[in-house]
Amino acid sequence: MSIERNWAGNLEYRAAEVSHPESVDELRALIAAAGPVRILGTRHCFNDIADTAGALLALDRMPTVYEVSAARDSVRVSGGLRYGDIASRLEDDGLALANLASLPHISVAGAVATGTHGSGDGIGALSSAVRGLSILTASGEIRTLARGDAGFDGAVVSLGALGAVLEVTLDVEPTYQIAQHVFEHPSWEAILADLGAVTGAGTSVSIFSMWQRTDVADQIWIKQRISATRADARAQQSRRDELAARLGAAPADGKRHPILGVDPEACTEQGGVAGPWFQRLPHFKLEFTPSAGEELQSEYLVPRADAVAAIEAVRSLADRIAPLLLVNEIRTVRGDDLWLSSSYGTDAVGLHFTWRPDEAAVRELLPVLEAALPASARPHWGKVFTLDGAEVRSRYPRWDDFAALAASFDPERRFVNEYLERLGL
Repeated sequence: MSIERNWAGNLEYRAAEVSHPESVDELRALIAAAGPVRILGTRHCFNDIADTAGALLALDRMPTVYEVSAARDSVRVSGGLRYGDIASRLEDDGLALANLASLPHISVAGAVATGTHGSGDGIGALSSAVRGLSILTASGEIRTLARGDAGFDGAVVSLGALGAVLEVTLDVEPTYQIAQHVFEHPSWEAILADLGAVTGAGTSVSIFSMWQRTDVADQIWIKQRISATRADARAQQSRRDELAARLGAAPADGKRHPILGVDPEACTEQGGVAGPWFQRLPHFKLEFTPSAGEELQSEYLVPRADAVAAIEAVRSLADRIAPLLLVNEIRTVRGDDLWLSSSYGTDAVGLHFTWRPDEAAVRELLPVLEAALPASARPHWGKVFTLDGAEVRSRYPRWDDFAALAASFDPERRFVNEYLERLGL
């Protein structure tokens, strides 16, 4: 039996071993020799999306690729690299990504393939920054796709169904700085009365609650790009102060962790102290174990039009959710055109749940939560959900197009596992 586990420890991979190829030729040979095969990233998925009883291949030892374009508007990187690995190099080159997830520990290819996102009304999911992909298929062919090519919009958020993503080309921009401000105990009634004003209060905004109370949330974190002028900076400060007053919220008197009572040492700097984008956009520092460590996660993204109803649904279940919950985070994502993106065709609001590590109890609660949420809610591909495959498929208008694309890349279904079979692939 395998003793390899995912990061959270709730899943034991069924493969007899994990192979770590160190070249494209070695990776090609391993794929050719195997039956079923899956590619493993940094193991931050909480379900069996990467699992297989066949060959499990990790790309963490593949040759490092890092190449900034001549126009300095993109960077080509190895798919197995973590965002935290490339962020400091970009900063050294005076460049930045538009967004990062709350964890810098995740691999580029894995995060993109599962539709992982950061936060911001005007910022797309991490996959929306992809302008090119290089994919090694089961036949040994390397296929490249660029933004605008036929099938590109289906190949980015791929669930690992097309092949091994060797390289990813990402949009970049000139570096910038972020300051992070934390406010405590905002009124839920005031938040829901004008949710857009709250989520638009900064470059990236997160609302945290353990749902031990239903009248107030625990915290709001506002990550704000530093303005080039003092006048703009004063205006930003004024808007934050006005928002806090409307919400009845007070500035935190020290550094905070998203989970109340947990030591915030692992968190990125707060208190309005400016710093490089990659040291503020994530909630957690790369050198620390993120979040709570032993935990489960679920997330559902709804169109902005359904966001208040979704939050109210969660609020109505607070007495059932709170005993299992470490923290609930609410944040926003700009819409995109990527077929399996949870923000496909709509600006979205994500309701993220970090659960205590009691999978049986969480899975018993999830059908109740899923039934209460609007029917537009799309589960995060890499996290725990219980919606059946037919229901999930129905929430993605381009699903049939994706299935056809996957069949063209992998006609022998070598990259199909039980997770994908449950979705109908």
